[in-house]
Amino acid sequence: MKRIGVFTSGGDAPGMNAAIRAVVRQAHALGLEVIGIRRGYAGMILGEMVPLGVRDVANILQRGGTILLTARSQEFLTEEGRAKAAARLKAAGIGGLVAIGGDGTFRGAMRLTEEQGVPVVGVPGTIDNDLYGTDYTIGFDTAVNTALEAIDRIRDTAASHERVFFIEVMGRDSGFIALDVGLAGGAEVIAVPEEPLDPKAIAEGLLESQRRGKTSSIVVVAEGAYPGGAAGLLAAIKEHVRVEARVTVLGHIQRGGSPTAKDRILASRLGAAAVEALARSTGGVMVGEVEGEVAFTPLKEAVERKKDINRVLLGLSRVLAL
Repeated sequence: MKRIGVFTSGGDAPGMNAAIRAVVRQAHALGLEVIGIRRGYAGMILGEMVPLGVRDVANILQRGGTILLTARSQEFLTEEGRAKAAARLKAAGIGGLVAIGGDGTFRGAMRLTEEQGVPVVGVPGTIDNDLYGTDYTIGFDTAVNTALEAIDRIRDTAASHERVFFIEVMGRDSGFIALDVGLAGGAEVIAVPEEPLDPKAIAEGLLESQRRGKTSSIVVVAEGAYPGGAAGLLAAIKEHVRVEARVTVLGHIQRGGSPTAKDRILASRLGAAAVEALARSTGGVMVGEVEGEVAFTPLKEAVERKKDINRVLLGLSRVLAL
């Protein structure tokens, strides 16, 4: 293998650029050429490719987003689309791919490997932290710190006006962001998709907090924890108790911004390890970090096995909210 490709796909995550930089420079150290594929699988089908040298990735370590851009592709969901993408790769002399993204990206990579024989190594770049086979995904730490800063500011307002704030964070199917942000931000309630919610019990808990002398509270809600998100949960709670409350949806602010040191280091380590794996003709795997060590997990296992939230931390958050 003399030439590899690198692309980003799906939702952007802080640290993707650091991973691209690591891929290019590690490849250069191993004598491999790198082709950057723009706009993910959509660009792969269209042949949107550009050579990347060591200077092309200078000064991107600290930048959020992705210099290679990202897009979703309906055509790639078809076998014909994947065959077209593989033909583009072959014509460009690309012998293997580094795919930076989340579960949707890896499902596509898995099919590209199985159907077209293209070796792909996945690098987990998603703020959701929901991929099995790595303790943390690239972008998660930055997203948590971004949301935490916002919650700290909102708590000042909540205390000043003696109100309850329902704060919605990202997490359609996973509560990793909500759990870490809620615990670090001292939330009275943390609502996650992994746990069933009882609006009446939450209402009673907020009343009990008031009886203990609390004049304001923070409720952190993962967007998929309850139908309608934070607003839906508040409406359900108001059926049981009158509460002076406001809803704040943090939204896409969590996906942007300069990556933290932790995300830059993780991205650098995993990007380099992905290139080393391709150089050994390894494909169909995701590279992650487990207990401080680089680990490889089959792509199929990474996307299909359920990664659970830390139940100990969830229990601790309830004790500390008293």
